[in-house]
Amino acid sequence: MDPAPVPAPIERPHEDEIDIAVHCSDVMKAYGAGNTRVLALRGVDLNVRTGEMLMLVGPSGCGKTTLISVIAGILDQDAGECLVFGEDFRRMRTRDKTHWRGRNIGFVFQSFNLLPTLTAVENVAVPLLIQHQPRAMAMARASALLERVGLKERLRSLPSQLSGGQQQRVAIARALVHGPRLIVCDEPTSALDHETGSSVMGLLREIARGENRALVIVTHDARIFPYADRLAQMDDGRIKSISAGQGAAPPQGTHP
Repeated sequence: MDPAPVPAPIERPHEDEIDIAVHCSDVMKAYGAGNTRVLALRGVDLNVRTGEMLMLVGPSGCGKTTLISVIAGILDQDAGECLVFGEDFRRMRTRDKTHWRGRNIGFVFQSFNLLPTLTAVENVAVPLLIQHQPRAMAMARASALLERVGLKERLRSLPSQLSGGQQQRVAIARALVHGPRLIVCDEPTSALDHETGSSVMGLLREIARGENRALVIVTHDARIFPYADRLAQMDDGRIKSISAGQGAAPPQGTHP
């Protein structure tokens, strides 16, 4: 019998050496019950540093989307610890959790999740309007961000009037418009051509480099691997290895 796989060692940097945006320790998550129970996360240990773009890579079904859903507070883990900028979602009341996520997390869904009756600019402005920011200011910020992702001419288009790649860029702009500290993306370039994907990744990395921010991306798109500061390889519900990427830069908070 083959020996059981050895989990990747837990990263435990000293607090005075590096700033941690996301800390996961022995995180477990299962779906179903009894004979239908499926263990999606099998004790995940992971630290995401501030100022970095970390990519989660691995085969389909290995737990990547489940992990980022736990990190973003969309799902609750069954066991283990997950802290986002020191906050534990499980200790929050539902209303407080929703409020905190709305201000601090931007999520790019693989299925886009655009509101079909709103225009592109209205979709992007939604996070700001939820925070009761003035409509004129929200629309101006949304318009500026859509221009940055190459959609200046499609501000008034409905999602049904946009291509898949255009809808994806609207979804990315919506996740960025409120200046979240943590940005979580599920396959953000799957519908983009090389040139547009490169432009979007440049924007995402620029934002990730901002003070006290971090970016976690799930991807199968090898074209964007060079943008990563680190690549975390997942398989069978675990982090198997973490390697430096070509975009690697000294993490915030480190001392020479």
